[in-house]
Amino acid sequence: MIKMLKFAGVPVKDQDAALAFWTEKMGFRVVTDQPMGPGQRWIEIKPPQGETGLALFTPEGHEKRIGEFQSLSFRCDDVEREYKDLKAKGVEFDNPPKKESWGTFVVFKDPDGNKFVLGS
Repeated sequence: MIKMLKFAGVPVKDQDAALAFWTEKMGFRVVTDQPMGPGQRWIEIKPPQGETGLALFTPEGHEKRIGEFQSLSFRCDDVEREYKDLKAKGVEFDNPPKKESWGTFVVFKDPDGNKFVLGS
């Protein structure tokens, strides 16, 4: 029986820059960081209290996905507070948080220009 999503891939150009962003600015923790083929590492990270991780890895032939909107949405309790905290750490956002009938959300970018949703 499937229990959960273990990780989702995030295509990156510079694994060191991506790792610094996700750990230092976003507060994720490293689960795995090991060599994987020539010139790349398998880096898996998770949010402090989350079970689903991110793999900061770009498979050969998938480089065109770097810098695109990623179909990944992160949930938090207070989008406004998280937005202010992350913005103070240098995280780039498209716009301030927006309230909708279904909740509040904001779109942020990683160092490669990948975009993600943060919502409640």
